[in-house]
Amino acid sequence: MRSEPTGSIPVLPLQAMGSPPTAEARIAVDAMSGDLGPVEVVAAVKLARAALPQLPPITLVGDLTVLEDLLRQEQLAPDDHLLLLHASEVITMTDKPMQALKRKKDASMVRAIELVKSGAASVVVSCGNTGALMAGGTLKLRTMAGVARPALAAIGPRRGGHFVLLDAGANPEAKTEYLVHNAILGSHYCRVMLGLERPRVGLMSIGTEEGKGTALITETHEQLKRLGDLIHYVGPIEGFHIFTDQVDVVVCDGFTGNIMIKSWESLVKFFSHLLKEELRANPLRAAGALLARGAFRSLKERMNPERYGGAPLLGLNGNILKAHGSSNRHAIVSALKAAGDILHADMNRHIGADIARANQVLATPAAA
Repeated sequence: MRSEPTGSIPVLPLQAMGSPPTAEARIAVDAMSGDLGPVEVVAAVKLARAALPQLPPITLVGDLTVLEDLLRQEQLAPDDHLLLLHASEVITMTDKPMQALKRKKDASMVRAIELVKSGAASVVVSCGNTGALMAGGTLKLRTMAGVARPALAAIGPRRGGHFVLLDAGANPEAKTEYLVHNAILGSHYCRVMLGLERPRVGLMSIGTEEGKGTALITETHEQLKRLGDLIHYVGPIEGFHIFTDQVDVVVCDGFTGNIMIKSWESLVKFFSHLLKEELRANPLRAAGALLARGAFRSLKERMNPERYGGAPLLGLNGNILKAHGSSNRHAIVSALKAAGDILHADMNRHIGADIARANQVLATPAAA
């Protein structure tokens, strides 16, 4: 790792890695991971700095030689809001997460997470290997006090807006405590990203009647009811409720959530392919499609999984934001905006207070 500036680009000083853990409102960006590489990341930083004046400072983590050259090409002016940290290795999409974390200690993803651990940054944005990012974030940052397990959150479209779903895959096997905490984590994330002051929370089940579903669902339902006004719990929901205007936060285990999210993304692609196929079936339909192209663009944007910049791993001492591996510069700008919104809202402090209150309630025996 180099500690002296090269050219006119500021480089993160060596001592920052050992600074006290009073986290600076700074975004650490893993610049080398992802399918499209550092070219799109650097281009995104330029776009974000121009479009988002309130964006927190950024530290780009990766190969200095590559990053410095790209920054010069983009004519980015050096200042305290843009630092570099050298990392000589990259965790690839095909690497096995735990092996990569052990063997590639100087990987850009690892160094970015360490910036948050040291307090030199507050959030990591990465397009890289999901398993490695989730494992690295959990091992190095640890869960917040009182949080049983971190949860991966995703945002999807529904009638009249969007909803937050968690867990989207961090914990395939869940316990009641995990799901109760997911409700709190999801409520806070929904407030920050969707601007809903009192989001409606639903528990995914196979019916809305009490007692329907697994023992885990039944017990979680009873515990969520005990939280009172800590969250706005509306009860168990079924799969078709999530795309209607009935809930804003969908709580489920990671096994169910991951299947739901991947099925939704696959359905979006299938529907897009089917629509194009049908509209090209004859000249009359093609002409109609041309007239309606504005509506199609708007629909595509609403259905775009990258609109909100990926998925955060909530419940850690620090923030991890996983952008899609195929994210282009515009999707990465969305991820940077999401990271900035999380920091400006001081989300983790509010989560910590509500988790403490929830655990206190749940530790008290329920009234007979």
